[in-house]
Amino acid sequence: MTAANKLYIVSTPIGNYDDISLRALNVLKEVDFIICEEFKEAKRLLSHFQINKELVSLNEHNEKESSQEIFYAIKNGKSAALISDCGTPLFSDPGIPLVQMCINFKIDVVPVPGASSLLPALVGSGFELGKFYYTGWLSPKSDIRKKELLRLKAIKELIVLMETPYRLSAILADVSKIFGAATQICVAFNLTLPTERFYRGKVEEVLKTVQEKKLKGEFVLLINNRN
Repeated sequence: MTAANKLYIVSTPIGNYDDISLRALNVLKEVDFIICEEFKEAKRLLSHFQINKELVSLNEHNEKESSQEIFYAIKNGKSAALISDCGTPLFSDPGIPLVQMCINFKIDVVPVPGASSLLPALVGSGFELGKFYYTGWLSPKSDIRKKELLRLKAIKELIVLMETPYRLSAILADVSKIFGAATQICVAFNLTLPTERFYRGKVEEVLKTVQEKKLKGEFVLLINNRN
């Protein structure tokens, strides 16, 4: 059972709805309201599981004002669940200020673990997983992105990064130039979906495949920079 004065951080599926946990479903059914990034995505998810709850928007455009309102509601006895559009919240998503406010006022913050793109990409890559460096999202601006990749080249680890679907070819071309065309990579593509694929090999080979197939979809890129 959920309790008053609590904020639940609830992971939701990244594509395949069967990946949601029983605990996540129970929390979403029991909280007073659900905090979401986009109403459209949240309504689609909740409708699939026949959950009818009040939705409150928290995104990059309203984060400061909305965080305050949500915090006061929780402080005054409400329970709430924070979800992102998909996967585990707070990774390059809104919500950190709200979490910090709750912690500062000793309001319980309860993570409800579940789906994310990071671990499936890692375990399916075939690379050794003792250590890795997660860098998240790079700049959409080509010149800044290349500088960021140059900095990452100095980190001799397995590097994990994200990008938007329409920049897959561009990021692979940049990686080929900066890390070298023979660098071993893995593109974890459309994870958990029927079209899920892992493209492994030299960056020049993977780039050729991506261009030939005109691939466009969600992906995680892993660069083996240990050598």
